[in-house]
Amino acid sequence: MEIIMDKTKVRRLLGFFGLVLVGCSTADNDMVGGNIQAVNHTLNNINWLSVNGYRADGGGGRSCCIVMPIKWRPGLKAHIEWEVDTDPYAYSKWPPLGTDGYRAAQAKHKINYQHYSAVVDIPEWPEKKRCGLSVHFLVCNQVKVTSSCSSFNSPNYPIKEPLDMKEPAVCPK
Repeated sequence: MEIIMDKTKVRRLLGFFGLVLVGCSTADNDMVGGNIQAVNHTLNNINWLSVNGYRADGGGGRSCCIVMPIKWRPGLKAHIEWEVDTDPYAYSKWPPLGTDGYRAAQAKHKINYQHYSAVVDIPEWPEKKRCGLSVHFLVCNQVKVTSSCSSFNSPNYPIKEPLDMKEPAVCPK
C-alpha cells in the first residue's frame, strides 16, 4: 500500500516531531514549534502566506506550525511571501458553483492574484514566553510581525493599525 502526503502535511508533521524532540531542551540554539497567525488590515483577501518556508492559511486563524528559536537573538528575520486577491467578492457574479462556467470564471480570476514578499525583523519576545508569530498585512503591501502573547486590540499589543484600511492613492516609498 502506498501512502501519499502533500508537502504541507509533511512539513507540519516534521514541525510537530521537531517540537516533541526539542521541547524540553534549553540550549541557546534550540528550536520550538509555534503557530502562525495572519491578521489582515486591508480590504483585499490574503489567500495564503509563508514565513521562512512554513506555509499557512491567510484567512485570519492560527495555522500550525513555524519553528522558531527558544530564545530570541538579535538579527532574527522573517522572510514572508503571500498571495493577494484584490477582488475577493468577484465570485458573487459567477455562474453556479460546480458548473463549467464557474470553473472557467475561477481560472480567469486566479490569473489576477498578486504575489509579494518581504523580509522583516522579528521583534524580541520575553524569555520563557513564546506565542508563535502573528503576521499583519497592511496597505501598500507592507507587513509587520509580532510574537506578542497579548490579543490584537488589547492595550499591550504592539501593532496598532486598524482593520479594513483602504489603500491610499499613492503608497510611500
